[in-house]
Amino acid sequence: MSDTVSISRRRFLQSTTAVAGTAALFSAIGASFPAGAFAQSAGPETTKAILGFIALTDAAPLIVAKEKGYFEKHGMPDVEVVKQSSWGTTRDNLVLGSDGSGIDGAHILTPMPYLMTAGKVTQNNQPLPMAILARLNLDGQAISLGKAYADLKVGLDSGALKDAFAAKKAAGSPAKIAMTFPGGTHDLWIRYWLAAGGIDPDSDVETIVVPPPQMVANMKVGTMDAFCVGEPWNAQLVEQGIGYTALTTGELWNKHPEKSFAMRADWVEKNPKATVALLMAVQEAAQWADDMANKDELAELLGKRAWFNVKPADIGPRMKGTIDYGNGKLVEASPHFMKFWQADASYPFKSHDAWFLTEDMRWGKFEATTDVKAMVDKVNREDLWREAAKALGVSAIPASTSRGPETFFDGKVFDPENPSAYLASLAISRIA
Repeated sequence: MSDTVSISRRRFLQSTTAVAGTAALFSAIGASFPAGAFAQSAGPETTKAILGFIALTDAAPLIVAKEKGYFEKHGMPDVEVVKQSSWGTTRDNLVLGSDGSGIDGAHILTPMPYLMTAGKVTQNNQPLPMAILARLNLDGQAISLGKAYADLKVGLDSGALKDAFAAKKAAGSPAKIAMTFPGGTHDLWIRYWLAAGGIDPDSDVETIVVPPPQMVANMKVGTMDAFCVGEPWNAQLVEQGIGYTALTTGELWNKHPEKSFAMRADWVEKNPKATVALLMAVQEAAQWADDMANKDELAELLGKRAWFNVKPADIGPRMKGTIDYGNGKLVEASPHFMKFWQADASYPFKSHDAWFLTEDMRWGKFEATTDVKAMVDKVNREDLWREAAKALGVSAIPASTSRGPETFFDGKVFDPENPSAYLASLAISRIA
């Protein structure tokens, strides 16, 4: 009995010595390579993230990633994609974060992460650092008018509205122009369009904020004269005979950037591997959504009660490039349909973010002295997009963070290397 105990004890000591030696070896390797092969093979730091979305077609990459299992495929099975009632709600829930019963990231208007990081639109001007991880789409928005303006047949030239709007202002009831968030993309598109036609959006009309899903109902009861929003709400306006589309935003700026996928910066810093996993899922979803062969299924998917609760027939046609403007104009195979992946749609070019900041400076949302490059470098995490794309085996990755000079429908040119020249070329601006 004693011999057995002695032998067992010797084996135990030998085993523990070996384990201790192995542990010491691994500890030494870890000290030499703190982010080495072992760390690389580990999974995401968390399997959960709560992401917000608004009922707009450009939320498709997040919704598809959830519906098609791409989040789960890349190690993030517990991702929730949660509907938000407005962009203001999205902002407030991002401020709360998931620890405060809010959200970690969202489908978002591209300027919003900058406005939030700078504390321009948050309570008590408290900055909330954000990180833009991907662009969700190019094009696919529109500017629509109420049927009271049908006889004017307004299109790219907003100047056709100048006399009508002046008459309303003189009568003490300025035209009301709806957008979705001050300083957001829809605000900037409709401001650019009005100003290009000689209409000052701050003095000639009154701008109001209306959440995207409420645009059509508000136009129906006469709350506004015009609005800028994404789909399917312009299509619904036409389908219900309440008004017509004057132009798609792709006609204003061809292949323009629109929504982004953004996260709280502290979440990204805490969960770098999970961030890349989310990006891989969103990139795969964007590729699926961009395939014309999948558009009908995508329209059915988005139309579900859980997502938009809208007829697929109000979603599909414009997404495929068939645009009924509601004024007798019907365009088949429009080049201005929404793009999720082609034409580098998913890559967050820093030059595009620079335009959004510059345009918000134009309208007084940022100071004229704002260091655009420094802010873009702080918020835009295109490096993580590249990391995810390489992990997916994507070969067509943009070589530069700039898409170069951009030309608008009125001939104005934005050169990201010289934004001051662009600002100087604009007749209507809040910059003295």
